[in-house]
Amino acid sequence: MSGFELDELTPPTSVGDPSWADFVASVAVRNACEVGAYATPELAMSAEELLPHWLDPREPRRWWVARAGGEVVARGLLEWQLDDDERVAWVTLQVDPAHWRLGIGRAIADVVEDAAREHGFSRMLTYAPSADAPGEQLVPPTGAGGVPRSAREVRFLLARGWRLEQVARASRFPLPADRADLDRRRDAATEAAGGYRVHTWAGPTPERWLADLAHLRTRMSTEEPSAGLEPPEDRWDAQRVREHDDHMAQAPLQILTAVVEHIASGGLAGFTQLSVPHEPTQPVTQYDTLVLPEHRGHRLGMLLKVANLLALEDRSPGHPSVLTWNAEENRPMLDVNEAVGFVRIGAEGAWRKDL
Repeated sequence: MSGFELDELTPPTSVGDPSWADFVASVAVRNACEVGAYATPELAMSAEELLPHWLDPREPRRWWVARAGGEVVARGLLEWQLDDDERVAWVTLQVDPAHWRLGIGRAIADVVEDAAREHGFSRMLTYAPSADAPGEQLVPPTGAGGVPRSAREVRFLLARGWRLEQVARASRFPLPADRADLDRRRDAATEAAGGYRVHTWAGPTPERWLADLAHLRTRMSTEEPSAGLEPPEDRWDAQRVREHDDHMAQAPLQILTAVVEHIASGGLAGFTQLSVPHEPTQPVTQYDTLVLPEHRGHRLGMLLKVANLLALEDRSPGHPSVLTWNAEENRPMLDVNEAVGFVRIGAEGAWRKDL
């Protein structure tokens, strides 16, 4: 490992923690990799935006950085769920492109994979964006989408025994939206959704919806198309929703939520969320969207998506775009996105390695 060194660090819990400077530097590595893969600066995020995702005590993690000349040039993450009986780990491996081909990726991958084995995990999952390129495509077993077989990260993962299970499409919705078009789509979807009612809010979840949103978030982990990744169920309850809302409130962003209520039962049939940075020059990120299977066929996906985009324009105008990721085999959601105006900007491979 000549020319660089690896350190395992304690993840920060607040701005200004002893590891905060290294966290900021590792986020810069993340940004260099994401911006390079998708060829747009909109993929860059601040450390303050990302910190809340590290604060859930039910999702512990270990964190390593590689330094060259005292500078953080790579990061590795091992993350898992405390209540997971299947022992699945999520892995992140990122090296600043300026420091490729120095053996840093191999070294940090060895450390993270060794730690996964020490913890007794049965399999690892990772997500790696791949820039579009001509030539042969590696197609997952789903048959939907592909990544360039010649891409550096593809060759790296294949050589280490990972297998591609799924491809997610990254899409961009330019803002400001065509308000008249969104209004027309909302009205048409509302007409098709008799027996349902939409609610939207910004920030923490209202008390009346905590249990229902916890149910939806749990179902999201099992209903979202996952191909051969087989992620474990991610169990949520009302208290975890409260805690998550508290964590997100510490970041320089606001969560916009739209839910659809099944009027007859009074329960929620679906939800969608947007992460809206306080800084208007930053793009908005689409978080989860789900309509429960028993309520599909009423254009609720379109209704939810449009309702939240309208709420975004009302509450926080001025952002350049909304970014979202969807499995290429998830044609119903891609149909909604394409109809609204989302345009593909790249692909992300979802990989699995059994231990």
